[in-house]
Amino acid sequence: MESAQVSWNQAPIDWQHDCGMRMSHCTPQDTARGLFLNGMLKSIRALAGDAVARRCLEASGHEQLVDVFNYPATLQLQFLSIAMPSLLSRCASHDQAMRKLGRDAVMDFLGTTAGRMLLNLSGKDPKRLVESLPSARKASVSFGSQVVEWIGPKQGRVILKREFMPHAYYAGMVEMLLELGGATMVGVRSRQTGRLDSEITFIWD
Repeated sequence: MESAQVSWNQAPIDWQHDCGMRMSHCTPQDTARGLFLNGMLKSIRALAGDAVARRCLEASGHEQLVDVFNYPATLQLQFLSIAMPSLLSRCASHDQAMRKLGRDAVMDFLGTTAGRMLLNLSGKDPKRLVESLPSARKASVSFGSQVVEWIGPKQGRVILKREFMPHAYYAGMVEMLLELGGATMVGVRSRQTGRLDSEITFIWD
């Protein structure tokens, strides 16, 4: 499947400072399902090796994470802070690493009962799959908001507010959803619009 990955021209990100900033905004009420944390560990293991993934899990204070349990959202950022040096040695850039993690997160969700149901209901239509993003996120995390706006039949944007992961992570999610829907010549751009806010612009043929 042909895909064109595009991103805004931005200065290289200071990922350590960025990660710390995001973590400082988390509250005890901000939680994420263990499914996504386990998925992130799986992606880190594939990209950076088992030792790095093991360090992430040890830092969480848990021997294992249960898919259906809720955990502090800070754990995702904690995993990033530990794994990013190794991810950067294996990926071309911070954005590429984050896109990969975002794409994998979509596949983890679609592997669940709820995800498979969503995929069936969408009829593998790219527009319907992208429009499912807000409801899928709401079922998985307690924070943030996403609004999908359509600019044309095959062009739109996702406005994200108070989301803790870097914008390229969500660009990867949107990109994966479009490709799963059968879209070709997919172009996805992302940019940060606030400390925890971002905008994902997408188009396909």
